[in-house]
Amino acid sequence: MVPKICVLDASTLGDDIDLSVLEKFGEVFVYDMTPPENVVERIKDCEIIVTNKVVLGRSNLKQSPLVKLICVAATGTNNIDLEYTLEKNITVTNVAGYSTNSVVQHTFALLFYLLESLPYYDAYVKSGHYAESKIFTHLDRPFHELRGRIWGIIGLGMIGKAVAGVAQAFGCQVIYYSTSGKNDYPGFDRVGLADLLQRADIVSIHAPLNERTLNLLNYEHLQLMKPHAILLNLGRGGIVNEGDLARILDEEVIGGAALDVLAAEPVDRENPLLRIKCQDRLFITPHIAWASQEARKTLLQEIAHNIECFLQGCPRNIV
Repeated sequence: MVPKICVLDASTLGDDIDLSVLEKFGEVFVYDMTPPENVVERIKDCEIIVTNKVVLGRSNLKQSPLVKLICVAATGTNNIDLEYTLEKNITVTNVAGYSTNSVVQHTFALLFYLLESLPYYDAYVKSGHYAESKIFTHLDRPFHELRGRIWGIIGLGMIGKAVAGVAQAFGCQVIYYSTSGKNDYPGFDRVGLADLLQRADIVSIHAPLNERTLNLLNYEHLQLMKPHAILLNLGRGGIVNEGDLARILDEEVIGGAALDVLAAEPVDRENPLLRIKCQDRLFITPHIAWASQEARKTLLQEIAHNIECFLQGCPRNIV
């Protein structure tokens, strides 16, 4: 019997990704988005589910007895009730490492946007002011080179280590804080959180959100940072207290912050970061660091491979 496969939130993978690669494994049903009230209707007759963010738990899975495999189109699996899937012998797979290059690249894109005041200089030229200049250059917003700076990394996992390597190539000294307290990596100085915040010129976050990292950077901790320091969050939004960060930026305590993740996504209209006075100190992108076209193609290829291995009786990347 040909298995039925449903993709619950295809729009999170992008219209430029060809899902037809899944058709060789069975009959495929693709939905752009699936609200909670439609989950059961869409999965009840399917053996294989592909989901990025749709929540699958006891309440909807118990009404879908045919489900045998859940392929998470991401690394994190917090949207899946793993206790229930284990109880019911439902295999859950994820994909790790597919977005490392994309996130590293975006980390530096965020940094340079702020470090070199790029929006200001772009606006200066396009406004016509440069055409009226008496000299060939414009030096109203001085910036500094990365060489010799201290780069502090919170969460030195696969992505954090890749960022560290690029930072070293720019001539930075890398220090890091282990959010689990367990990781030691030769070649990098492990320090306490307060020490890192006090010493670093750039602080980048690449850690998961858990009980140890929730609100890790609050007002008290953010105050420890240097006046010119730049904070980059490419981990999870809840790691930085957004109300406290808004206050820190308005008080001009630090040089700036760039975020690709927020506590609520899409952003809450009442998020205090949207109302700060010093908007040029803040740069926010809508959780796109992971999403280069190459990364998304790799993600789909790995999902297809996970399905293929499962159907062959040798499942891989089991959570």
